[in-house]
Amino acid sequence: MMTSAIPTAEGGSQAVRAQLQLREMILAGELPPGERVGEVAIVEKLGISRTPIRAALVRLEQEGLLEALPHGGFAVRSFSEREVADAIELRGTLEGLLARVAAERGVPSALLGEAREALDEIDAVLARPQLDEADFTRYVAANGRFHAALLRMADSRVLAREVERVVRMPFASPSAFVVVQADSPQARDMFVVAQAQHRAVLDAIQRREGARAEAIMREHARIAQRNLREALRLQRPQALPGVALIRPEASTFTRMK
Repeated sequence: MMTSAIPTAEGGSQAVRAQLQLREMILAGELPPGERVGEVAIVEKLGISRTPIRAALVRLEQEGLLEALPHGGFAVRSFSEREVADAIELRGTLEGLLARVAAERGVPSALLGEAREALDEIDAVLARPQLDEADFTRYVAANGRFHAALLRMADSRVLAREVERVVRMPFASPSAFVVVQADSPQARDMFVVAQAQHRAVLDAIQRREGARAEAIMREHARIAQRNLREALRLQRPQALPGVALIRPEASTFTRMK
């Protein structure tokens, strides 16, 4: 029994490695939208056996980066602007619900303190008059910690599972479009607005103001909508890996302005 467990564990590890490498190739544009992803070609390229590659392809289909073809195999998906906007809206709705539930149920002081530490780190970044690449990296890390703390505040496996599912969708995570702002003269101003919303929602949760907390988090997601429009306007794949997978829609673009 012990002998058969080892290949299984190794196969699982190889599948994860293949999944990460394939995701990077897709977002970097090495596998463009519509291109068929064949098992044999990927096996040769990554030097990983077919079973882990097959598992990786299935996982990437579940994430939404690949779509199954009618006669077998997978192809790289593209995404309409509306699909990405809807995913961001869904994330905002779910995080709003998380904030409301957390406020209504109450949150341990240690977890509130953890969220404050993440926001203090963001404050330290924003104290600089101009932001460089290292500052953007610090912001993304601290922003991720804050949203992860928010996820735990609601103490709900059901909500946590749904949020984790939606943020796996391309471009739906809280920091997905942060890098788009790197060269924007308004970058710091947008971060200041987002940080004010972070502080406001944490205050609302602590004061047990559920409706206020929910409204703030839903509004917070609208910053990502603005960044989506900016990413499509700039169309700089080197600045935002994966932006080439998004198909702009004139009607949606006009409506979202």
